[in-house]
Amino acid sequence: MDALMTANFWIAVGQIILIDILLGGDNAVVIALACRNLPPKQRTQGIIYGTAGAIVLRVILIAFALALLAIPYLKLIGAILLIWIGVKLMQPENEGDHNITPSDKLWGAVRTVIIADLVMSVDNVLAIAGAAQGAGEHQLALVIFGLLVSIPIIVWGSTFVLKLMERFPIIILLGAMLLGWIAGQMAYTDPGLKPYLPVGKLWEYAAAAGGAAFVFAVGKFLQSRSGSKASQ
Repeated sequence: MDALMTANFWIAVGQIILIDILLGGDNAVVIALACRNLPPKQRTQGIIYGTAGAIVLRVILIAFALALLAIPYLKLIGAILLIWIGVKLMQPENEGDHNITPSDKLWGAVRTVIIADLVMSVDNVLAIAGAAQGAGEHQLALVIFGLLVSIPIIVWGSTFVLKLMERFPIIILLGAMLLGWIAGQMAYTDPGLKPYLPVGKLWEYAAAAGGAAFVFAVGKFLQSRSGSKASQ
């Protein structure tokens, strides 16, 4: 119980909630698209059941991810994927990315939500598993708590959050850099790399800061490149 009162625990909770808000926008769009043909009375049920099923599957996936991250060099692979996700998050979205067929049956819509969320959840699972690394033995409890807190934000507050991001783009930038920070920590704590790296919290923070700076630099470079192409 004492571990729940540590700063590391609550920092990790904050990271998980922020990750879910940033990476959950697509999931909220999928839920809306999958349930849009349902009768009004069933629409809320479809959203709630679909989200609940998706969250249960995500917890199971993250539990596996937490166990797999103990295998040498898997954290390094996860870190590279997280950096790619962070850079991608900084780039403008293309319209028409959500090819979701809506259903007029409740359980058909629920099934669509769960399957689509499962396919789209690789980024969330990796990022959340990485953020939970600092919670020690309470990793899975932290993951479940963070997901439960973020559910109402994603489902009912997604429109507000998306508008907030449009108005304050720095939120997306900070979120992308957070993924880079987590990636740096993951790479530094990889069991396969540990024997070759200097030991100490300062070095871990340096690796995390390096990951954040790398995402920022590459993301900004690609932004400027796509901007110059668009102006031609």
